[in-house]
Amino acid sequence: MPVVQDIKFADLKIGDKASMSKTVTEYDVYTFAGVTGDFNPVHVDAEFAKNTMFKERIAHGMLSAGFISAVIGTSLPGANSIYMGQELSFKAPVKIGDTVTATVEVIEKIEAKHRVILRTTVTNQDGVVVVDGKATMLKK
Repeated sequence: MPVVQDIKFADLKIGDKASMSKTVTEYDVYTFAGVTGDFNPVHVDAEFAKNTMFKERIAHGMLSAGFISAVIGTSLPGANSIYMGQELSFKAPVKIGDTVTATVEVIEKIEAKHRVILRTTVTNQDGVVVVDGKATMLKK
């Protein structure tokens, strides 16, 4: 189990960043489909996917969003963070075998409400942004 940080609100600074990388596997895609019930054939059926705009199977967009959640919950801001909202824009597909890096960056602190606004991005091994967004956290 990874070490989970607990960065206090007062110690967070604009520009603080954290990230994690993961190679997306067949197992990840099938497990995500099983857990969520999302068996869209573009994710799980190679023959179907050949006839799509992607020409091959792609990972669920929300799988990449889950990597953002992992960074937030374990690294920045870490434990005792409450997810209040997440905006996501899916920019490019993630293919099985891609190595993606989820990064969060503190872009704003709202002192009176203990809110932290994070820029959230996921890039692939070629540096292409596949997910872009912004998260709002409550942090004690």
